[in-house]
Amino acid sequence: MTKTAIRVEHLGKRYKIGQRESYKTFRDAITNIAAAPLRRLMQKSNSSNGDEYFWALKDVSFEVEPGEVVGIIGRNGTGKSTLLKILSQITSPSSGSVEMHGRVSSLLEVGTGFHPELTGRANIYLSGSILGMKRREIDEKFDDIVKFAEVEKFLDTPTKRYSSGMYVRLAFAVAAHLEPEILLVDEVLAVGDASFQKKCLSKMQSVGEEGRTVLFVSHNMPAITRLCPRTILLDAGSVMHDGPSSQVVSTYLRSGIGTTAAREWPDINKAPGNDIVRLLAVRVRKEDGEIADAVDIRKPVLIEMEFEVLKPGHILVPNCPFFNEEGTYVFIALDHDPEWMRKPRPNGRYVSTAWIPGNLLSEGSLIVGAAISTMDPVIVHFYERDVVAFEVVDSLDGDSARGDYAGLMPGVVRPLLRWSTKYSINGENTS
Repeated sequence: MTKTAIRVEHLGKRYKIGQRESYKTFRDAITNIAAAPLRRLMQKSNSSNGDEYFWALKDVSFEVEPGEVVGIIGRNGTGKSTLLKILSQITSPSSGSVEMHGRVSSLLEVGTGFHPELTGRANIYLSGSILGMKRREIDEKFDDIVKFAEVEKFLDTPTKRYSSGMYVRLAFAVAAHLEPEILLVDEVLAVGDASFQKKCLSKMQSVGEEGRTVLFVSHNMPAITRLCPRTILLDAGSVMHDGPSSQVVSTYLRSGIGTTAAREWPDINKAPGNDIVRLLAVRVRKEDGEIADAVDIRKPVLIEMEFEVLKPGHILVPNCPFFNEEGTYVFIALDHDPEWMRKPRPNGRYVSTAWIPGNLLSEGSLIVGAAISTMDPVIVHFYERDVVAFEVVDSLDGDSARGDYAGLMPGVVRPLLRWSTKYSINGENTS
């Protein structure tokens, strides 16, 4: 009888507010010792208020069979990363139990997993040894790891000198190629560029197809629905839904827990972007300007991007990728407004709006990202995935593309096309 790869029963994790659980470096430990007297004094002064706690995870239970690829989704702060840290034995649970059957490899956050003083080459062998692999086994995978990570020139450089992109490329390559039976991946892929993200997702798909178990935490709903047949939705530390990914993602988007029709960044210093441009808001609007999370398939829908240009002289192109809830890339819209096309923008606040005509999109959930790029040379100033979402609702009135047909209509678009008919009797044209 095959053992369950992962069994989680009534798992809970409680944190004391302000408590520091572990130290990553010797410097952190020294800092902690030096700060201990002051911390004790503060604790005494606050003791009358009593200790405050919060539960990052509460009564979480699920099982994952060998070979399953399972997505974990939810808002920030819902316990996704805490769950993976417990499964990776980085932190211990406060209640409940976890059973893991198989060799586990995890990629949780940039900055963990490698020894910063060791070279990339040494860290590959160290990681393999920790997984229980013999040197011969690591040798067999070494060239594939290096080729995948694209760090050949820096193999004998200490990883503390790696950029975040180089670090995550090597860390992912090691985690995916050293053949763990269970692979735990948090949303570290956001550090890489688009081509590397695509390569990582492809590798994760092949890992799943090889019969190994994958748990994938992500905010990228298209990647979740494409890679993971099953998804678990966490909210406030508890399992809200567990089932087929398309259904769970759709529930997440429609419930208001996930992406909604408007998202804003009121603090420009924390907004996506750089010293050239910052994203302030993205909104879905109806033709009359009302913010809407559901639109009639026959009516136009507007995607509004508000941003602040902080440094003048750059040619900036707002653009929005659109995905459906099954993870299919429907299309990308780039700003072709002639007023600003190929023109550098002065400082100021801008609102760019893409108008999507009615009778174009298919019914269902559409998930929209937001980016601003410079095309020559190509620079992506920011790219926020899955920023807003909206539901396209088809009509049964008979005047949309479905006509009088009430059944399921597949496809990523549903245009109302012009049709014409020619009719003849005995070769004579009557049209």
